[in-house]
Amino acid sequence: MKAVLCTHPGTPDDLTMADLPDPVAGPGEAVVRVAAAALNFFDLLIIAGKYQFKPAYPFSPGAEFAGTVESIGPDVTEVAVGDRVMGYSGWGAAREKLAIKAGKLSKIPAALDFDRAAGLGVTYGTSYYGLKNRGALKHGETLVVLGASGGVGLAAVELGKIMGARVIACASSDDKLAFARQHGADEGVNYARDDLREALRKLGGERGIDVVYDPIGDRYAEPALRSLAWEGRYLVVGFAAGEIPKLPLNLVLLKSCDVRGVFVGAWMDRAPDERRANTADLIRWCAEGKLSAHVHARYPLAGVAPALKEIAARKVMGKVVLAP
Repeated sequence: MKAVLCTHPGTPDDLTMADLPDPVAGPGEAVVRVAAAALNFFDLLIIAGKYQFKPAYPFSPGAEFAGTVESIGPDVTEVAVGDRVMGYSGWGAAREKLAIKAGKLSKIPAALDFDRAAGLGVTYGTSYYGLKNRGALKHGETLVVLGASGGVGLAAVELGKIMGARVIACASSDDKLAFARQHGADEGVNYARDDLREALRKLGGERGIDVVYDPIGDRYAEPALRSLAWEGRYLVVGFAAGEIPKLPLNLVLLKSCDVRGVFVGAWMDRAPDERRANTADLIRWCAEGKLSAHVHARYPLAGVAPALKEIAARKVMGKVVLAP
């Protein structure tokens, strides 16, 4: 089988294509023929050796995928050969076939295509875990989403609307804001042009913002934190804009607000039953057309470098997938 390999810390241009033996399903495992593998911003960090997870070399990037079960090992009851599935592997999905614990797979209906299913696990999984399990977002509350046109940002916009929130999308261009509005955002702030703190003060009104969903960090974090209402919740999702911010804790005290981490990768392993329940919601909503799982572009495996460069340049609206 063909696979994209990272053999040492580097950039997308350092990735190579290789021919590897087909994987064999061990006890409790299934081999999936990958139809689509979705890429994320953290793939850039993993191949650079700068992410929380540091897999042994060589490894394939790609944390989420969808495809068809080709074989199963002993003691597998969750899936059968021929099942259409999606899954989260952390890394290793940018290849034609993947062996993975069967318990990490979720069956998908015929109404959900592989490209969209591949992009559900990380972006929508992260955003749903963040808004539901960590943010306790309630119907009628106001949600601010930073980086609202990217993968997790767009997912947070759509899920926020499903959960009954008023959604304020924040992004770096009017085109990105228009895209977020097409997917349900009620208001928009261009933080490349407008003062984010002042804009959120006006839009939050006398009460302020109930929940901030922040996958970008950097200089946008503090003004977003200042916009929070009394007992608001600030969700730390990632740092796609570059710097890890240092938040003034006096603001947390004065607002009696919470700063909550959203580390979905660790939660998936710690709470498998909750993960399965959340994933079932996402699959159903996506199959029903309530979630777009928008695919920005589709590349072959050999196009992994330009695909990742698009993500690094923050040109992607939605998801990028590889099609082995």
